[in-house]
Amino acid sequence: MEILKFDKNKLTNLEYSLTREFISTNRAGGYMSTTTTCCNTRKYHGLMVCPIDNNDSQNYVLLSSLDETIIQQGQSFNLAIHSFPNAFEPKGHKYITNFDYTPTPTIIYRVGGVILKKELLWLHSKQRLLVRYTLIEATSATKLRLRPFLAFRGIHSLSSANMEANGVSTPINGGVKCKLYSGFPYLHLQINKNNNFYSAPEWYYDFEYVKEKERGYEYSEDLLTTGVFEFDIKKGESVIISCSLNDEPDTTLFEGEFNNELSRRSEKTEFWSCLRHSARQFIVKKADKTVVIAGYPWFERRGRDAMIAANWLTLTQGREDLCLDIFTSIVSMMHDGRIPCFVGKYESADTSLWFFNAMQQFEKSIGSEVVWKTFGKPMITIIEAYSTKLRDDGIELHKNGLIWASKENTALTWMDMYIDGVPVTPRAGYAIEINAMWYNAICYTLSLAEKFGDNKFVEQWKDHPAKIKQSYHEIFWNEEKGYYADYVGHEGANLQIRPNQLIGCALPFSVSNQREIKKVIDTVNKYLFTNKGIRTLAPNDVQYKGDYGGDVNKRAKEHHQGCTRAWFLPYYFAANIAVYGKAFKTQANELIEAFEGDFLDYGIGTVSELCAGNPPHKPGGAISQAISVGAILRMKEMLSQRIVAES
Repeated sequence: MEILKFDKNKLTNLEYSLTREFISTNRAGGYMSTTTTCCNTRKYHGLMVCPIDNNDSQNYVLLSSLDETIIQQGQSFNLAIHSFPNAFEPKGHKYITNFDYTPTPTIIYRVGGVILKKELLWLHSKQRLLVRYTLIEATSATKLRLRPFLAFRGIHSLSSANMEANGVSTPINGGVKCKLYSGFPYLHLQINKNNNFYSAPEWYYDFEYVKEKERGYEYSEDLLTTGVFEFDIKKGESVIISCSLNDEPDTTLFEGEFNNELSRRSEKTEFWSCLRHSARQFIVKKADKTVVIAGYPWFERRGRDAMIAANWLTLTQGREDLCLDIFTSIVSMMHDGRIPCFVGKYESADTSLWFFNAMQQFEKSIGSEVVWKTFGKPMITIIEAYSTKLRDDGIELHKNGLIWASKENTALTWMDMYIDGVPVTPRAGYAIEINAMWYNAICYTLSLAEKFGDNKFVEQWKDHPAKIKQSYHEIFWNEEKGYYADYVGHEGANLQIRPNQLIGCALPFSVSNQREIKKVIDTVNKYLFTNKGIRTLAPNDVQYKGDYGGDVNKRAKEHHQGCTRAWFLPYYFAANIAVYGKAFKTQANELIEAFEGDFLDYGIGTVSELCAGNPPHKPGGAISQAISVGAILRMKEMLSQRIVAES
């Protein structure tokens, strides 16, 4: 069944079209993202958004939009649409008759007797965008005018009209090249047909990004156009404009390049093909490293997300080679036995511990010997780093065997939202998932060390698992309530019902027994489970926030106080499979199917960062998140490997 089918009757309805965003990447750090009308509603939107060199971790909006105007018999019809104060101008969306996401984003416009098709295509592994226009129908001589709007700024900022911007367009073969500011490379704009470029640098003012306004950020921008391209186009003819960074390609090759690239695109027509395609978009090769982009459009690479999602994104598609590259790159970025949680930042209590569970999953594909030979030393280094007295990040190994994580005004777990520099959910002390992963890390490393003869490590750490297990139960388990404390600090046990306890129930070396796992599942089912993920806080808690939206502080308060997260579902699956086996199969299938209906909303063909805690669980956050997409693929894999095998 074709899943990405849009209601043609609603495409001209802005309430419908402006809430549907797509993402298309070049696998080299760049992306194209906008709405189905090509009206940008976020500062992160643009047709060409990419790093300006291989070592850059930030993306820049270079080509914000490309306006098309049909000219026939002296009349002009502008197909573009932009949001300005109190108005949308021009109103080109009224000419849209169809939008397709597969095999590449494609829009059909109809203006009287003219039918024009626009196809947008990134070239993989290159900072280069191709846009092909095909005149399907025309009743008289037709011209096409293209006006590029340029930003040349970082994705988190906005541009304003200024005197420093260089509006000069330098002629090149088939077009022009532009560079608004020093420090940027040239953007080469070329067309594979004779054309006229009319140089006329001009600022257009007050483009508004409605999603940024909703999110409480600055939302108004000025964009510079350096001129317009104009050329004749005949019925049945296709014309391509190339937008390229760093090089000036041969215009005679555009058609062949476009067709070759298009032939490599997968047909994203059903649920799993969409999901696999979305998963591949997070894997990026930058310089000599292969990294995982945490989410689109505003996240960069994050160590925690990479550790959680790498196996899910790659092994579910048979790409052990990519998975190996990702983990090799992660290890190369270690510093003092710590894996960075963000680019160049190591202040986290849990990020490095995710590495061990990642290796446990990876071992099933490459074998324990390869894991130990390739990653055994980093694993030992990480464990030793947690036990050192020299750390200055608030993380300590206590005599009871548990990890204590506490630093003033610092969130050291994945619940890391801040308001005015103060963590919303600090969780200072013994955090449940950190200590569950600490136990799993030591047990797993001991099992490999024993198998491959590292007697020194075995002798040093062999007594720790029993000590950790005893302390874990004494400190976290609450028999009366039937679930684990989320964390235990100086003020005692925090008994808010959160999903972090699921992780300890689902790890291969689980510190929990089956009776406790069943009680945790019962608690999660009663308070946290939804068909869109696991809530981050129980609805009966006074701090629960069931909605998501508004300005930055409101969203920070809601982020981990009730919003659902899809990435917890594989741990929920693992816990249920451990207790119920094949009896869980029906519920598992229903849960996966619940995500199919979301593929036309919010982020097209992908899974969002989070959903609101209250029904109907409206999606929010980043439109496409690596750990969310990976989680659904992982659940399917778990079904085929575990439940189906047992039934």
